[in-house]
Amino acid sequence: MKKIQMVDLKGQYKNIKQQVDSSIMDVIETTAFINGPEVHEFQKELEEYLNVKHVIPCANGTDALQIAMMGLGLKPEDEVITADFTFAATVEVIALLGLTPVLVDVDPVTFNIDVEAVKRAITPKTKAIVPVHLFGLASDMDAIMAIAREHDLYVIEDNAQGIGADYISADGSKQKTGTIGHVAATSFFPSKNLGCYGDGGAIFTNDDELAHTIRGIVNHGMYVRYHHDVVGVNSRLDSIQAAVLRAKLPHLDEYNNARKKTATKYSEAFKDIPEIVTPQNCEACKSDKYEDCNCHVFHQYTLRFKNTDRDALVKYLTDKDIPCGVYYPIPLHLQKAYRDERYKEEDFVVTNQLVKEVLSLPMHTELDDEQINYIAKSVIEFIKG
Repeated sequence: MKKIQMVDLKGQYKNIKQQVDSSIMDVIETTAFINGPEVHEFQKELEEYLNVKHVIPCANGTDALQIAMMGLGLKPEDEVITADFTFAATVEVIALLGLTPVLVDVDPVTFNIDVEAVKRAITPKTKAIVPVHLFGLASDMDAIMAIAREHDLYVIEDNAQGIGADYISADGSKQKTGTIGHVAATSFFPSKNLGCYGDGGAIFTNDDELAHTIRGIVNHGMYVRYHHDVVGVNSRLDSIQAAVLRAKLPHLDEYNNARKKTATKYSEAFKDIPEIVTPQNCEACKSDKYEDCNCHVFHQYTLRFKNTDRDALVKYLTDKDIPCGVYYPIPLHLQKAYRDERYKEEDFVVTNQLVKEVLSLPMHTELDDEQINYIAKSVIEFIKG
């Protein structure tokens, strides 16, 4: 059996090596390293894939979130509601802009932001909600958009882990995550479902005026060279990274389907183990097989372990050369940088439990059945003692 990787970027690269190498060399030959043709072509191709009017590439996913908030004109002390159980970048940019982060608990089944908690957190100062499509599962966007309409709030989708996923509305219609709110941000970090070979990100919106503002912000506030019309930043996707992404984008659905098939095999192996809670499909999909629904694209395959020494399991798997990850070990409301006397522990019951129980297993496009079976068997061996 070949060595198990948490993310096998080398194996994925080998399958598209010729196209990637050729595309990179074309950029080097043309020397159009910044805002070159590859960037513009990738932008258009991603717009078509997502069925969104505007994709604005930028330097990374964190910048994408920050620029989205800047584009909306949010002001210091405006409150922005987001999930407590996620990566710090989501709350980091809120704090960097002098906005007030308002962290709320998450749903115990989906791990996504708890809609009822969002409702309770709204005040006259609330200006935006940031739902995170965590681990690749679409958030409850019908409910979130309804709340936003009722209270005249912006919705900024954090789609860093969910690119390619569908959201199925109550009326049966489908939209790609990242195209439903007023604006969205994504990351092309190498380990993402659509990842480049360095840092990269993008902002999505169907709002023409907002897109125009954001295009200026990403380029020092310029629409005409040396004319600075808005306060901006320097955040551009370089042409080499765009070339890599152009080579990968036609394979994104294939990559996501491979992840969903792997997730189905994992969950089938764990279905009769009461200590293990496997990931869920969306409510609109009644199938137990993830490949039958595109609501979850499995950036991570994350389990909950009940009545189990999770940290001992991590050591057990590591000793068997099986990488794994705890995403995330500390709630944001307990992080030193984001502690606030407003937060009460009773408001974060789910998150405080999840950080003790979650564990993510290897998940990528190159996993084979031998590896999947070995991983699942090892987990079950530990549980059964």
